[in-house]
Amino acid sequence: MKLDGNTILITGGSSGIGFEFARAFVALRNTVIITGRDVAKLAKAQAQVPELKTIRSDVSLVEDINALYVKVSDDFPPLNVLMNNAGVMRPINFHKDGDDLDDLTSEIDINLKGYVRMTRRFLPHLKNQAAAAIINITSALAFVPLPLVPVYCATKAGLHSFTQSLRVQLSRTKVQVFEVAPPATQTDMLGTFESADLKGFSTMPVTDMVQASLRGLKRGTPEIRPGQSKLLWLMNRVAPNFILAQLAKPAQRMQH
Repeated sequence: MKLDGNTILITGGSSGIGFEFARAFVALRNTVIITGRDVAKLAKAQAQVPELKTIRSDVSLVEDINALYVKVSDDFPPLNVLMNNAGVMRPINFHKDGDDLDDLTSEIDINLKGYVRMTRRFLPHLKNQAAAAIINITSALAFVPLPLVPVYCATKAGLHSFTQSLRVQLSRTKVQVFEVAPPATQTDMLGTFESADLKGFSTMPVTDMVQASLRGLKRGTPEIRPGQSKLLWLMNRVAPNFILAQLAKPAQRMQH
């Protein structure tokens, strides 16, 4: 994939991994549009990187996706890269009573349905470009689950499968399909965990993760597994029961 001269749309680009990708792509002389649900976070991101274009949009809402498509295709017709990145991760205890069933599956609406719907809505536009790409941000937890965050892991496993299928379906088009599966990365998303939950885990600086991913994109690597993601992927192939037992430890306290 060519890393300069693109027009790139990044969902969930106001913070964390999405923002670091946005900053890096701007530095590489791309036009970058970021979306997010929080206007204040979008404004903060733009204050840090004034070249960013910002649009408030929620990928869990079909009406927002349709409105985003109209605005972006009108205002940025050269758009040729879609990075599906918006996501949430929450510890969920299935022993706990009283959970709202709609809220229980909200991660599916954002992390999985959002990616599928964004891809379908923007695909006709991308196919009309001379060269285009879809980059799906998944997770090392697509390969082996962390039982503390069961719904999140299910969405990422689903995205991994979806991305593989999409790559096959688009293999005869000009649209390249990439998957970036980050390891535990130093972002605000880890703030949802207690310190005991992360004991024994090493985290990768977000700038290092993004730079490793950019190298993979430049090489045209379809499935990019930065840092410890490669190890988790390998361990799940050679010793799946062992690696699951290691990742299950933080959830043991839920079993009573």
